[in-house]
Amino acid sequence: MIARVQSYALSGLEGVCVMVEADIARGVPSYEMVGLPDAAVKESKERVRSAIKNSMLEFPAHKITVNFAPAYVKKEGSSFDLPVAVSLMLGYGTLQADVAGTVFLGELALNGDLRPVTGVLPAIISARDKGFKKFVIPYENAREASFIQGVEVYAAKTLREVVDHLSGHTPLQPVPAGSFQRVGESRRVSSDLAYVRGQAVAKRALEVAVAGGHNVLFVGPPGSGKTMLARCLPSVMPDMSFDEALEITKIHSVAGTLGEEGIVTERPFRTPHHTATTVSLCGGGNKTVHPGEISLAHGGVLFLDELPEYKRSALESLRQPLEDGVITISRAGGTVTYPASFMLCASMNPCPCGNYGSSKRRCACTPNDIRKYRARVSGPLLDRIDIQVEVDGVEYDDLVSEAKEETSAQVKARADGARKIQRARFDGLGIVTNAEMSERETREYCRLDAECEATLKEAFETLHLSARARSRILKVARTIADLELSENITTEHLYEAISYRTYGATLSEID
Repeated sequence: MIARVQSYALSGLEGVCVMVEADIARGVPSYEMVGLPDAAVKESKERVRSAIKNSMLEFPAHKITVNFAPAYVKKEGSSFDLPVAVSLMLGYGTLQADVAGTVFLGELALNGDLRPVTGVLPAIISARDKGFKKFVIPYENAREASFIQGVEVYAAKTLREVVDHLSGHTPLQPVPAGSFQRVGESRRVSSDLAYVRGQAVAKRALEVAVAGGHNVLFVGPPGSGKTMLARCLPSVMPDMSFDEALEITKIHSVAGTLGEEGIVTERPFRTPHHTATTVSLCGGGNKTVHPGEISLAHGGVLFLDELPEYKRSALESLRQPLEDGVITISRAGGTVTYPASFMLCASMNPCPCGNYGSSKRRCACTPNDIRKYRARVSGPLLDRIDIQVEVDGVEYDDLVSEAKEETSAQVKARADGARKIQRARFDGLGIVTNAEMSERETREYCRLDAECEATLKEAFETLHLSARARSRILKVARTIADLELSENITTEHLYEAISYRTYGATLSEID
């Protein structure tokens, strides 16, 4: 007898419908799997056999053929254990139930327990969009599935619970809907700008960067507060909407990095070590294409501390995602596109000893040493960083001062106001921040009068800027104008935006 059970596979973040077919026929007992299964799927034969027997259910001693359709899609992972077990019991007659329209996902332990699997959230969302409304999943995946609207999700702890539910003996209760608002209320900020002393220019640059979604680079000597400033970014970033949280959660569900809440409630802040490889940043793998750090930072911040210490190839791999907001990974296991719209925040020393340009310490580096050090970060990558700020050490009196600094909440309020203006401006265009503007939007929303045009032309020629740098100056100026609630870009806005592009020009002054 042939039994069919519905399941789902993932290609990146998109689900692929997979029909698990089990044929129980008379003949010499055997157990074959076809339909392009990988090693983890093939190994499910023994897991399923032991799980059924240890659940006090009868395993068919017949000729068994399990097919995963469509056959041209490669089946990966352990999430097919449960649908295989259900299809075998249906085909053998151990289980009598109507499973049409129900999707099964889950890994089986040898004793029959259901273990959690990755990618449940994107799989259920894809299946829901295809018309499926009922799902049976492991109990430990219930939290992330509870935030999906318009479906009935049943979470079981064991295979026996699934059998009792399907047969009607002990029905499972649907997983109650989760409240994103309630989970988000538990958000705690670890760093606050109120504890950053001095560095008024760097704080202002941070505010502008967040308000417009711009990339930012801090350059300064060790101990000047670059890393501390960067770690304050999550406290200033705008709150996520539910749709944004779901999109980010899908990536972390596939990567297996979800927390107990079952949904991402804070914007990601990823800080890979400087020894990170190109694959760990971009994503990939030998067979399965996993999301990398830049995709895990989607919707949030990718912080690269000590930028020149990263491998050149790893840094250069950031150029395309910074422009397009997505990354397409081609490996032997297939080609997958992951979202990669993140805000890049980086920090670096101005020279090998870290003291070049400092007013408090003397630099011991030769001009050639400084050039070699700075050359580790390519010009094309620097060109894609909108805001480049040089910071110096903090005075002792500033460190011990009792004067109150602006809190992250105050800065966030202004940044949120600027973001609100941008959302209204770009409504229906598919973008939400000034940094995402294409040349078409830049021409429309960043118009300059004659005085501003002359100012920008002078800076363009004096600083030897590229066309990309000019465009990014306009976008930053537009953000500064939004913070000031100004409809038009003025010379003051433009001067401030230009001041954030002078770091690259200082390289030619080193002698």
